[in-house]
Amino acid sequence: MRDTVSMTGAEALVDALQAAGVRCIFSLSGNQIMPVYDALLGRDIRLVHVRHEAAAVYAAEAWAQLTGEIGVALVTAGAGFGNALGALISAQASESPVLLLSGDSPRAQDGMGAFQELDQCAMSAPVTKASLRAGSADTLASEAAGLIRAALAGRPGPVHLALPADVLTDAVSTRGDLNFTPPVQTLGAGDLAELRAFLDGAARPLILTGPALSNTRTNGALARTQAALNAPVLCMESPRGLRDPSLGALVDVTRQADRIVLLGKSGDFTTGFLGQGMGGTETRFAVIDPEEGEITRARAQLGARLEIAARADSMPVLLALTEGTMAPDRPDWMREAARATAARADVAQGAFAAPDGLHPAAVGTALGAILRAQPEAVFISDGGEFGQWMQAVPHQGPRVINGVSGAIGAAPAYAIAASIARPDVPVIAVMGDGTAGFLLAEYETAAREGARFIAVIGNDSCWNAEHQIQIREFGQGRTHSCTLSHLARYDLAAGGLGAGGLLAADGTPETLAQALEEAQTARAPVCVNVRIRPVPAPVVAGRMPQAASVH
Repeated sequence: MRDTVSMTGAEALVDALQAAGVRCIFSLSGNQIMPVYDALLGRDIRLVHVRHEAAAVYAAEAWAQLTGEIGVALVTAGAGFGNALGALISAQASESPVLLLSGDSPRAQDGMGAFQELDQCAMSAPVTKASLRAGSADTLASEAAGLIRAALAGRPGPVHLALPADVLTDAVSTRGDLNFTPPVQTLGAGDLAELRAFLDGAARPLILTGPALSNTRTNGALARTQAALNAPVLCMESPRGLRDPSLGALVDVTRQADRIVLLGKSGDFTTGFLGQGMGGTETRFAVIDPEEGEITRARAQLGARLEIAARADSMPVLLALTEGTMAPDRPDWMREAARATAARADVAQGAFAAPDGLHPAAVGTALGAILRAQPEAVFISDGGEFGQWMQAVPHQGPRVINGVSGAIGAAPAYAIAASIARPDVPVIAVMGDGTAGFLLAEYETAAREGARFIAVIGNDSCWNAEHQIQIREFGQGRTHSCTLSHLARYDLAAGGLGAGGLLAADGTPETLAQALEEAQTARAPVCVNVRIRPVPAPVVAGRMPQAASVH
């Protein structure tokens, strides 16, 4: 860490980021943040220069999920900051600790109509855990440390620090100690014993976690807890909620569970607001959450069905539940729950190859074979209907999906971050053709930064999620304005931006297999453009026998 003599605010900020363990910053340059660029020279922090501010935030989100570190995005003021805002919604919903740093007009010019003067914190506050405008060069480092601490604490999420231009260039005269360690809320021994007894007394217990406890982020902890408790432990991180194709017939499991623990899992739309589909009138609930607001909501939704409610961070409770536990055996329940959540949508025979394109399930079959052979690969799934088919592809390794927010378009940025974070494993990103258009220019970033991944675009020439809504809610004859150009050549566009491009357009699995095989041998980012049919997202339900009533 540098001495404060002749140090600027920008240099103090970079010192703080380095002390926090930041290894990579995703950024798009601009006037006000150039002092930070200068301060990064000679530092052990990689600066990845993207083509759109949203891509910087999305990449930081994926970095946070895959590394367990704070993800950092650095953008300029005005419209640059505005472009980044939408991506914060995704990081908030996926519970990813992201620090957004944004340039800002000088404090000395406040109220004078300065270039790009804007009340940034008022705009970012609704989509962040904390938002702050730096006060001075002397306090800048400690303010950054406090926000990093806030991002990692409790339910993780994004935070925002606006960087007035004069704060970055002013000299630092003094600097306090930096504390990056977040506070931890744990359950007391009595509360933990009560929770264990609650689970031990169940015939069909179920634990549901929020996105912060995904398999990618917990290093096998969910499976270890499940084995210790003889109870299904499942993470919900999809906007489809109980109908998440990657969780099969989860709704059957939730309907038949007699005791359900929500461990950092919000009782929101993804759980049907804890109503129909979440047990019966005699099902009992325990809610363990770091936020009092979630507990208050659960009390209102569950009433007398809520048996335990306590504030605590999710991960410490998950780990504590595995210690010294002698749980009752429940072989039938565990077998039926595993069978239900492993179920996948039926696809009619002969549906895989056709002149109008492959069925999405055929693409999933081809990708599933690659992922089985390379279980350490990072799998990225983004998009609407096609994205849901791809999420259903079984994969035990790390993955990043367009999570609970339902936002699409992040896949190229996710893939760049994944390639940098885990350079020694394959990265496979899948997305629909609507999704592909959001950050198409990031193939140039990928090629320039030496990122390696395969991007598979399921091309059905339409905004299929909305197309399916039109069919379902208004009728086949009232579909309009959701079409895209027929077989747009995203592969050629990627090639023109410095990446590789391959086309699989004849509707046969053989052509797709050949393209994927060629893509795997490339030492560059490769876009595989695959012609598919516009079909609805998969739905799996109604597969478990009805359990006896709970007494």
